[in-house]
Amino acid sequence: MLVLNSCRRAEGAGHRHGGRTGCLKGTRESVLSEIERWTEDFERHPIFWLNGLAGTGKTTIAQTIAERVFADGRRLGASFFCSRDFKDRSNLKSIIPTLAFQLALKYPDFRASLIPLLQSNPNIVRGSLWDQMQHLLVGPLQSADILTVIVIDALDECKDEDPESAILLVLGRSVSEIPGVKFFITSRPERHITPGFRSPLLKDATDFLVLHGVERRTVDNDIRRFFKHELSGITFTFQGGEIEDGELDLLCRRAAGFFLFAVATVNFLKPSFLRPAGQLHTIMRSPESTAHEEHFSLDSLYTSVVLAAFHENDVEDSVVVRSVLSTVVLVTNPLSPSAIATLTGFGCDQVQHVLQSIQSLLALPEDINYPVQLFHKTFADFITDPTRCTDARFCIPPDRHHIELVLRCLELMDKSLEKNVCSIPDYILNSEVDDLLKRIEGSGIRGALEYACRSWHKHLATKGRTAYVVSTLRRFLEKKFLFWLETLSVLGVVNDAICALNTTIKWLNEVRQDQQFDSQTWC
Repeated sequence: MLVLNSCRRAEGAGHRHGGRTGCLKGTRESVLSEIERWTEDFERHPIFWLNGLAGTGKTTIAQTIAERVFADGRRLGASFFCSRDFKDRSNLKSIIPTLAFQLALKYPDFRASLIPLLQSNPNIVRGSLWDQMQHLLVGPLQSADILTVIVIDALDECKDEDPESAILLVLGRSVSEIPGVKFFITSRPERHITPGFRSPLLKDATDFLVLHGVERRTVDNDIRRFFKHELSGITFTFQGGEIEDGELDLLCRRAAGFFLFAVATVNFLKPSFLRPAGQLHTIMRSPESTAHEEHFSLDSLYTSVVLAAFHENDVEDSVVVRSVLSTVVLVTNPLSPSAIATLTGFGCDQVQHVLQSIQSLLALPEDINYPVQLFHKTFADFITDPTRCTDARFCIPPDRHHIELVLRCLELMDKSLEKNVCSIPDYILNSEVDDLLKRIEGSGIRGALEYACRSWHKHLATKGRTAYVVSTLRRFLEKKFLFWLETLSVLGVVNDAICALNTTIKWLNEVRQDQQFDSQTWC
């Protein structure tokens, strides 16, 4: 098991992690029944693609399918829920090693085939997608001779620069070699994913279901049932009455077929410290869509939530609001409220106030040292687009705020990094330090500083304050470069330095070509 535990994998990618919930009982039954029939019939196509627009409920359906297939004790072999909020769960090269790890835990024959391979070639987990597929999945699955289902949710949230999905290309070339294995995949119909499923390699091996093509009346009935269940028991009138049928009808119309709108609305109405009647009125008075814009209903809801959270308080310091929101929205891995406070330089109470004001849009932990996550990525899409978020106090133009983040990271590292921060004895390897983890935890590296060390380069942008960024970057590299490398080494991620420096060189060349600086700036 020691060899298996060393296998590179994405933490929290499985269906039993992340706090996701399945479909409310009695909803989405026709969709779920069709998918379940496919999981049980190994004579049907080996791949099922559930595609749908953002907010139509793909992940909730994937979670429900994973739970049901897992509940029978044998069919679910592995699952990977992609997320652009996490570095490892948005990396295509994390998917196959993670699936292989889960399959090895479940099936002894698969494990018996995988472990010798990892012993002889441990670097295979970092190999090309083709090599990963052939060695980590195809070979061991052929040896194990099992019937199993693999779930991959939100494939569109993985970074993929290829015009046609790289992992679908690899899957198409390999799926015929592994009979007895079924792949259930969900995604938006993105332009690099749709051609992959329509290619000759996958078209004849895939069942399709377009979620936003399901009959609207069926979806509306499910949304109405969800609203009625979740809002029962909440008082919406001074006389103690619950929500009325006419109000339910209006909410269903505003949802426009998007389950995300329904869930976000419930989150907005439920907090006990708010007046539900007033919150309901806020939603009801927002404009209804007169066209079929994909984002209109969500934009209207998000605008209502943000205005209700801050407008009534007259937002004395919108800089704090934008700074906290931009950090939550733009960081490459979720940070805790305490880490956000450290990175932004604001007080933890100020940060908590902003986060609690919009908690209906967040997964906000009670412990300030646990990461805060967006309820759904569509809020990030909304608040970073000035054509959708038209209130300048809250809009987060990405380029400008990425620049602010890289400056905060550089300044935090400049202030906090020092020689031998973990007090490791001279002339020994990190692997020889028995209490290395304890030293790291006690050094203050974790949290904001670790994020700054690993991710500062990901916020380099070519618009705004570039001269100041160049001078700050130069000072950091001159004074703290070796301390930065040492910290990455202690954390076991020194390879991150290569990526950071390559990205920085590329960025500097792009900025220099703009001829914004004289020669002294670069010397």
